[in-house]
Amino acid sequence: MIAHGTGKSEIELLINGQRRGVTIRSADTLLRVLREQLGLTGAKAGCENGDCGACTVIVGKLPIKSCMMLAIEAVGSSVTTVEGLQGAPIQQAFIDKFAFQCGFCTPGFIMLCHALTLNRPDADEEVIEEWLQSNICRCTSYQEIRAAVLSVLEGK
Repeated sequence: MIAHGTGKSEIELLINGQRRGVTIRSADTLLRVLREQLGLTGAKAGCENGDCGACTVIVGKLPIKSCMMLAIEAVGSSVTTVEGLQGAPIQQAFIDKFAFQCGFCTPGFIMLCHALTLNRPDADEEVIEEWLQSNICRCTSYQEIRAAVLSVLEGK
């Protein structure tokens, strides 16, 4: 539904299992709508050009960099943010394996790794490495993050 004369549209998004109405401009990214209108600040605004992955959310079952997706594109899809994981095993694995340092990139990595466990439960080290290449951490090696993913995939 478009509010005539304002250049804005009313849309409904399914976020973390809840239907949420928002008013957007056609150029609004999913990241901005999540953070600024819905108060879901787990997805971080890092590079805002799709390189770092700090803004990763899950749309359907796929990890998506929300800075690169228009909010209007999410209509009709289920969007999960880090706030909506509700105690997924990957969260505890990140704690147990010390897979974070400053924490800025952590929500994006958690979302990416959660999607990996959903989509590729049989992932080997090569697949894990391929998936991890889409996000950047400037503080630590990826060894701890790999260990966290492996622990979930192996059920440990």
